[in-house]
Formats: sequence, C-alpha cells, structure tokens
Amino acid sequence: MKTLDQFDIAGRSALVTGGASGIGLAYVETMAEAGASVTLADIDIEGAEREADRLRSEGYDVRTAACDVADLAQVAAAFDGHVDAYGGCDIAFANAGWDAGNGFWTPDGKRNPEGQIDVYDPQRWYRSIAVNLTGVFHTVREAARVMKRNEEAIGRRGGSIICTSSNAAEVNEAIVGVPYMPAKAGVKHFMRHAAYELAAYGIRVNAIAPGPFVTNIGGGWLKKNPAARQAWDELVPVGRVAETYQIKPLALLLASDASSYMTGSHVMIDGGMQLGPVKPLG
Repeated sequence: MKTLDQFDIAGRSALVTGGASGIGLAYVETMAEAGASVTLADIDIEGAEREADRLRSEGYDVRTAACDVADLAQVAAAFDGHVDAYGGCDIAFANAGWDAGNGFWTPDGKRNPEGQIDVYDPQRWYRSIAVNLTGVFHTVREAARVMKRNEEAIGRRGGSIICTSSNAAEVNEAIVGVPYMPAKAGVKHFMRHAAYELAAYGIRVNAIAPGPFVTNIGGGWLKKNPAARQAWDELVPVGRVAETYQIKPLALLLASDASSYMTGSHVMIDGGMQLGPVKPLG
C-alpha cells in the first residue's frame, strides 16, 4: 500500500464531542476535509449549528447533536443519531472539555487566592471531573458499543477512538485549576485500559495530549491578552503557543489506517513543555 493511501478516510464517518470550537472544531474540519461524514456534538448547539452550516456551505457532510458529555443518555443519543445517519461509526473523538479555572498562579504570574486547594470550589471540582474524565468514559463506552457492530452494519471491522488528554497528564501546571491534572491523568490511564480491552475487537484507542494552544477555553484569554500570549510564547521551548490547525495532521494520523499499529499511545504535542518551561512561571 502506498504511504499516502493509508491516510485516506473518504467514505468513513466520525463523531466529535466538543466540536463547536477550539481543538474539537479542528478535528471536525480535519475529518470533513479528508472526506469523512461528521457528527459535530456539543453542549453549545447554537455554536455547533453555526460551524456546521459553514462547513456544509463548503460542501462537507456535517450534522450536529446537542450533547453534554457528563450525561450518558445524551452521549448515547448522539451516537444513536450518528448510526441512524451513517450506518455505523468508524472514528470517535472523546474531546469535550471544561475549564477548571485558575490554579494557584494566574496567567499573568500572580498568586491566585481562589485557586488554592483549601479554598477551591468543590462544585467546580465535581463539574471538571464529570466533563474532563467521566465524559471521556461515556464517549468511549458508547463508541465501543457501536463500533463492535461495525462489521455487520457497514462491512468494516472495529474503528479508531481518539481521546483528548493534555500535557497536564504528565506535568503540573500552576495556572490550571486543581482538578484538571488528575482528570487528564485519568484520561491517559483509562485510554490505556480501553485500548487493552478493545484491541480484540479491532478497535484502537489512543490519546492526543496538547500543550498550550490558542482556544476558547478559560474564556479565550490567550486571544484577548497580548501580554499573556507573549509571556506564554516565551515559556514554550519552541518559542510559541500553538494554533489549532497544527493539531490536524496528528488527528488524521490517529483516525486513519496510517496508525493501524498504534493503540494505547499518549501522543504529546506541546512544543516541548513536558521538558519544562524555558523560564519559571511567576
């Protein structure tokens, strides 16, 4: 088989949670641009419809589903709707995430009293774990349910599941709210367990672990604060925070047969931040 042919996903289908903005939207665009039919699932259904309308106007096959990944019934309904539309599901991105707020340092390098463990809002902890960890479990659970039926339903065995982890699964981040690190570490280890179990069914499970990207999370502060953006550019070993388009080739690799011998991999894309920042924060 020719090398580039292994990246071909034309005629397949993909479901992306948290697909209305940021990295999730980059996944949706990648799948659509590569010829897949896509369900854009997001709690922000207005944003989902807006982006889907834009992509449909460009000739891509994109549908939407309202979905809070913390609610298993909503995740199941999103997959059921996808199967009703496309027969099965070849690719699923367990991507939706939620901002855990500031940690014990603010993005501009000041100590944050509200981010200290002893005063951190427990409700924010519960919601962060529910979306960032339990939501991944819900998505992988439902993806496995439908992918096990793919061979009978659409004549293709198995599928590819890609979880969005973070470099925060590997390193502590002082500016990120305390539940974010344990949630993403949990994603890494759950992904490995799922990969081990589901390999027998031809279902591959991997994770993308982004570092600092310019997205809407945290209120889009990197977009709105040039000083904070410059400070973060100086922290990253390669000298810049990433834009979401830079994650697209990795997403296509893991979604396609080009990664057919990869499962259980936690793939870092963080500009070297796991090596340590160029200068200390604060």
